Amino acid sequence: MTDRMRRAVNERGLADVGRGPDHIADPVDSVPVVNIANALTVFRIVLVPVFLVVLFADGGHQTWWRIAAALIFGVAAITDHVDGRLARGRGLVTDFGKLADPIADKALIGSALIALSVLGELSWWITAIILVRELGVTLLRFWVLRHAVIPASRGGKLKTLLQAIGIGLLLFPLSGAFHLVAVIIMWVAVVITVATGFDYVWQALRLRSAARMRSRDGARTPQTIGPVTDAGTEHR
Repeated sequence: MTDRMRRAVNERGLADVGRGPDHIADPVDSVPVVNIANALTVFRIVLVPVFLVVLFADGGHQTWWRIAAALIFGVAAITDHVDGRLARGRGLVTDFGKLADPIADKALIGSALIALSVLGELSWWITAIILVRELGVTLLRFWVLRHAVIPASRGGKLKTLLQAIGIGLLLFPLSGAFHLVAVIIMWVAVVITVATGFDYVWQALRLRSAARMRSRDGARTPQTIGPVTDAGTEHR
């Protein structure tokens, strides 16, 4: 046996001589925080103050500034759809993204609603209903978080789409029938917003009730840990 072989046997054992490193046992690299999906989310957050500055330029009623603001809002709304698809499709989901994405969405929609109400383009009661619903659903998600996660429903996704379309149309300097269409879309969005809000409340109550029932059943039913011997003792 040569000195090199003897050293290999001493270091890795005879069975592992001649084998390469075992990459299966290597730690799996975590998803980097700096990725395209998170970059789009941050870009959307940065666009919010830019959107507001452009919207309120020259008093908030100048045609070209309103068109520019509508286009900026449209770009930001599109990034909301794109970053989610990229994160899920390419495995780029991160804790930062889970936190920043809903913040970016609510900042964009909320600021646009409040701005339109300040400019007199949207009734304050519509803005209040949508904002209260969004805040309430967020609190509900935290309320049941340790029991389960309430998934986004199709109604919720439709609500978001209609809100974005309605806001985008109201940002354009439209008049007559076109403005009426924008207002109708916002009314429909409000109806779906309220309906899906009640649906989230129902889901949250069901999850909490089911969790309490499981807790009571678990307290009444003795848990068996490990195999039980003939004498009835437990092995741990």
